[in-house]
Amino acid sequence: MPDGMTSDTVGALRRDLAAAYRLIALYGMDDSIYTHVSARLPDGPGGEKRFLLNPYGLRFDEVTPDNLVTVDETGAVVDDPCGAGMNAAGFTIHSAVHMARHDAVCVLHTHTVAGVAVSSVREGLLPLNQWSAQFFGQFAFHDYEGIALNLEERARIVADLGDKRVMLLRNHGTLLLGRSVAEAMKYALNLERSCKAQVAALGMGLTPMVLPDDLAAHTAAQYSRAYDKIEQGGERDPEWAAMLRLLDTKLPGWAG
Repeated sequence: MPDGMTSDTVGALRRDLAAAYRLIALYGMDDSIYTHVSARLPDGPGGEKRFLLNPYGLRFDEVTPDNLVTVDETGAVVDDPCGAGMNAAGFTIHSAVHMARHDAVCVLHTHTVAGVAVSSVREGLLPLNQWSAQFFGQFAFHDYEGIALNLEERARIVADLGDKRVMLLRNHGTLLLGRSVAEAMKYALNLERSCKAQVAALGMGLTPMVLPDDLAAHTAAQYSRAYDKIEQGGERDPEWAAMLRLLDTKLPGWAG
């Protein structure tokens, strides 16, 4: 957890967070300069909560470990290597979650076409396949209130999120929590595939074959156990290692 981090582990966190930004861009899940992936840092010298965000105005494929912005819980910028500041809407959503959910090292928010589409229908994500069954019974929902600039919305986001790790922001997009950047990124990829598959399946005009609840719950538990072995049991994470190798191959020097 962040409170026990050393300078080496903070450096690794910065690298992983920058990798998540680059991967989101590489997979076409970014939205110009908008949306965010944040990571929680150790508390500041006065006990203030701090986290890392992307510099406002940079594309996701321009983010590096060294240009990430450090922000505290009040919205004050603690460190801003680019002098670009941060997006106020990103502060509203991410600070709310980080301050309430100390199990979340990483909070990942996207506006993909498929994710926004699924967030815009009453039923949300259906358990139509193995990818989407992973999220069965694990969704929270938050109704749209406009662009997230009102700090009072933070309490409502937290209340709606509860103890869930995945939230559909109605008519807006998706929000995911990870015990590590790697876990959040894996959730994001599987959720994006799930949303794309649902849009494709329902678009065929045929009858969707929804998994029964007991089978979907069983599948979700299988995924959960696999993630727990990595996040709690210390097992190697071969999928995240593969993603980092992909970046090294596609974007040599991405880490600066």
